[in-house]
Order: sequence, then structure tokens, then C-alpha cells
Amino acid sequence: MELLETTFNTTSTYYTMQVRTRWEEKYISRFKAQYPDITLPLHFPKRILSLRKAGKNKNTAMPIFPGYLFLEIPEDERISDYFQAFRKTDGFFRFLKANNDIVPLQKRDLEIVLHFVKKVKNIAGISKVCFDENSKIVVLSGPLSGLEGKIVVVDTRKKRAKIKLDLYDNSFCIDLAFEVIEKVNR
Repeated sequence: MELLETTFNTTSTYYTMQVRTRWEEKYISRFKAQYPDITLPLHFPKRILSLRKAGKNKNTAMPIFPGYLFLEIPEDERISDYFQAFRKTDGFFRFLKANNDIVPLQKRDLEIVLHFVKKVKNIAGISKVCFDENSKIVVLSGPLSGLEGKIVVVDTRKKRAKIKLDLYDNSFCIDLAFEVIEKVNR
């Protein structure tokens, strides 16, 4: 079974960079200020979650992959041409798998990242869902679309679905928000 319904044709190579957690946007700003001639896209995918604080709900943008940025490089260029610039920017830790073994995203890892970078344009909003007669979630639209097979827990009270993702041989879970449209009978 394919992870995503949509496959992306890309002429770019994507690399994963680990930076200081909660400094992702600061790192991007510092890098752009230090190296204005390097215009490679740095992606920092986020998700919108409704958080309750002091009795009030507030939609908040939170990182999907805290501490990680995704670098997009055209196929005709090499990561080694830019390595020192990224390394010298404050907040940088390493490229994955390691600085001496930089491996581009491939296959399923690439599909997951492209799902959030291209399909939902770096901000995973709130999906529209309904529940069938067996109380099984049915995704109608939004960032959960294509990830139905990765849903491990559905919290209808908080309106969140816990998704299990694999990236670089590691598994982790993230919550994505949903809005219930109606109950369907199939």
C-alpha cells in the first residue's frame, strides 16, 4: 500500500538538517542574513492545533518535526557546496544521517516530507472528517488525506488524530487537528 495517494515529481533533492529545537525560525533568519546570496528553500513544516489555555481555545502553529529543517537543492547542485555555510550558522547541529555521511531523503521519508511541504504548503491546517456507521474516521479533505493508514488514535473530544510517522528509521507520533462535518452512512 502506498503511503500517500499523490506522488510528487521533483527535480530537487531534499536533505534533513537538525538545528536547535525552538530555534528553527531563528536559524532560518540568521542563515538568510549571513548568506543572502544563497537562496535555497529551507522548509519548516508546521501544524495547526487548538490548544486550551485559561479556559479558552486558541489555534496555534506548532512544528511537525521539532528541531528539523528540510533543505531543497536543485539536482544539478551538490550539498557539499553549501555545507560550511549551514554549519557556521548559529544553532546548527548536523545533517542526517551524519555530517560525514549526508544522505538525501528517499522513498517513504521523502513522501512524508513532501506531503507536508508541497501538498499542505508547510502549514498543516485542520482536516475535515466524518465518522462512518462503525465510528471509523473518514477523511474528506486536509492534511490527514493520504495518511489514513497511519492514524493510530482518534481523540474526538480534543478533535485530534494521532499519526504514526517513520523518518530515517525512527518512529514517532504527531497530532493533527480535525473538524467533524457529519456522520455518514455507507
